Amino acid sequence: MAKAGYVKPASTGMAAGLNKGFIVTRRELKQKPSYRRGRKGERVSLVREVVREVVGFSPYERRMIELIKIGSASTFKRALKLAKKRLGTHRRGTKKRNEMSDAVAAMRRKA
Repeated sequence: MAKAGYVKPASTGMAAGLNKGFIVTRRELKQKPSYRRGRKGERVSLVREVVREVVGFSPYERRMIELIKIGSASTFKRALKLAKKRLGTHRRGTKKRNEMSDAVAAMRRKA
């Protein structure tokens, strides 16, 4: 795929060369629905929020929260290692650790 913002140069009308081809007027196309993939909608976020309130945290998430509450750098790293072990990749683990540290911060604000 071309980079975002790339505009193809106008055709020359010749049969050979870099910008060969018949000269036509370019149409402005509607954006494809597949470009939206991966973005979180407001309904989904609301449902996830309600589920989190009702169900709470899973056991490994609770363990991560305990590690984060201790607050030292080594336990923060331990929390990442635990998340990586459970979720499979470094990126997912980092995202989960950030999510859990946000949850801890919210609990501290609430208390």
